[in-house]
Amino acid sequence: MDYFSSNFKLGILGGGQLGKMMLYETRKFDIHTKVLEASNEAPCKIACDEFILGNLMDFDDVYNFGKQVDVLTIEIENINLAALEKLESEGIKVYPPTSALRIIQNKAKQKLFYRDNDIPTAAFSRFAYASEIKDSVENGGLEFPFVWKAAQFGYDGQGVKVVRSMEDVKNLPSGECITEEMIPFKNELAVIVVRNPSGQVVTYPVVEMEFHPEANQVEYVICPARIDKAVAEKAQKIALQVSKKINHIGILAVEMFQTNDDEILVNEVAPRPHNSGHYSIEASYTNQFEQHIRAILDLPLGNTDSKVAGIMVNLVGAENHTGPVVYENIEEIMAMDGVTPHIYGKKQTRPFRKMGHVTIVNQDIDAARIIAQKVKETIKVISK
Repeated sequence: MDYFSSNFKLGILGGGQLGKMMLYETRKFDIHTKVLEASNEAPCKIACDEFILGNLMDFDDVYNFGKQVDVLTIEIENINLAALEKLESEGIKVYPPTSALRIIQNKAKQKLFYRDNDIPTAAFSRFAYASEIKDSVENGGLEFPFVWKAAQFGYDGQGVKVVRSMEDVKNLPSGECITEEMIPFKNELAVIVVRNPSGQVVTYPVVEMEFHPEANQVEYVICPARIDKAVAEKAQKIALQVSKKINHIGILAVEMFQTNDDEILVNEVAPRPHNSGHYSIEASYTNQFEQHIRAILDLPLGNTDSKVAGIMVNLVGAENHTGPVVYENIEEIMAMDGVTPHIYGKKQTRPFRKMGHVTIVNQDIDAARIIAQKVKETIKVISK
């Protein structure tokens, strides 16, 4: 199929910042794009060829949109899967395939998938309702502390809580959920695996993630991870195992824990470009967004090596600030060597909302980390 400067149409379900950064690459290749999104203020609106308002969870909206394109991909997992399955049955190419999304969209199914396929992961329990957790604690089935996760619709730190007491249990949202054993770990790591329909598979270097202790959001992504080579090789091997079993097409970001004993446990996966790969825009030979486009169009996959060390700093809304956004001191960070801000185009900020990110590149990872700290301390995402 001729994708470039042709009548080919690529559809993207979701209009957020991940889609916007994907669209940078389609514009580079002159690939015609259509985006479906519920908000008229979506970041993607300025970058696609056609923008359609619609509900990603509505069967008719997703199905009718999909009939207008040749290949359909996502930038968010919360999509009407019945519509995708019908589109697949009618010959529309959907990547990642619905079979993979059915596993990934629900965290309980995801954990059962790991267990059934001998993929190392933290011990867990599954509950139809959060109210069942109280009974389990009282009967000795669960011990504090543990991690609670909503089975569906969690994102950016939402839908995840550390539960330390019965009072915490009382405040949990209702609905299907899982609980996980608290794992003592040295590092949180991630590996991005890329696969195209022809079966070509590549991985990016292992990255290390530092999280905000309250918001449960990534503050820094560091590439390469500051870990032993043997641990990195183990992490990549397990990520490839997950990729093969789940049979995805496109990007698959595999988040992991490195335990105190240097074991690797899979936490969860994302079947799309991911926060852990943003560093690649400036640091890699082929960034994750171009790579995803190459993969879903069955084009040769690019070089995943890094040209320099890279660190990503998330820009999130400051606490106690809600309203029209201001990026305070952005000029100061732009004066620093190797620093590039990426602004997502969201006009309104609120506490901990992802508003952008900054990449820092340097030949020396330790020097990059020092600059990243200065960036974090300097720029503030506030409201007018």
